[in-house]
Amino acid sequence: MEEEKKNFIYRRAANYYETDQMAIIHHSNYVRWMEEARMAWMASLGVDYAEMERLGVISPVVSINVKYKKPVLYGETVDIEVFVKKYNGVKLALAYEMTNIETGEVTTIGESTHAFMKDGKLVSLKRTLPDMDAKLNV
Repeated sequence: MEEEKKNFIYRRAANYYETDQMAIIHHSNYVRWMEEARMAWMASLGVDYAEMERLGVISPVVSINVKYKKPVLYGETVDIEVFVKKYNGVKLALAYEMTNIETGEVTTIGESTHAFMKDGKLVSLKRTLPDMDAKLNV
């Protein structure tokens, strides 16, 4: 029987400073939350992003997509589940699902795609940083 892959969950409380005049989290903050969840996911795998950058590899965003289903309000908390959609060593595509922990409702879904670059050129982590590649290849 094949082992089931577990997804990573990052919990995030909505702060007052992230709201608009209606006490709803401003739409731009969801992308920040996705980034926080991505970095926490990488850290949970033992991938040190700061070390990756020290070794000259960066991971810019290639694309981002967010769908807002229900507003998140000040004082609410969401679980952000991170799913690996695709990873080939050169690009990493992730999906995110934000769920209000109080109501159980999915509030937001998103996707982000990231490339790996060194010296302004695409690189494969399989060749450039094989130890990090092995950790990301979950």
